[in-house]
Amino acid sequence: MNEIKFKPQLTPNEMLGLGVFGGYYFEGNHNEYPKEWFKNAKLSSNNCDIKLNYFKIDSGLSRKEWLKRGWITKQDPLGWFQWYCRYTLGRRIHDVDNFQINRWITFGPRHIGGIKANCLPKDITCRPRQRQALLHWAYDPFI
Repeated sequence: MNEIKFKPQLTPNEMLGLGVFGGYYFEGNHNEYPKEWFKNAKLSSNNCDIKLNYFKIDSGLSRKEWLKRGWITKQDPLGWFQWYCRYTLGRRIHDVDNFQINRWITFGPRHIGGIKANCLPKDITCRPRQRQALLHWAYDPFI
């Protein structure tokens, strides 16, 4: 049912090209994913580099916090973006999909609302942390 509501605004390829997760989400291991996703990706070869994020800002919690909060599944030990990439490629695991889609559904409106309530339309200098977070979740941050 939630799959009907799941309509990401950006593909993994677009996200990687714009700059997400400090360029080091997959820790250099891209073998599982289409090579074309990484042609224009902003990547770091050895660690998270915030300058590679589109908004040049840290946005989000560490994987340690993700684990502590129960956001990591055994199927996707790197988290939501790993799940999204695999989902985009056609993998389906009903319970995991529902869990991650529910997280996505609740994330966007909260942050989009904060931007719309406090920023002029298209002013991407306003609330860059929230915009980078939206980008990490496949939402268009340029609202």
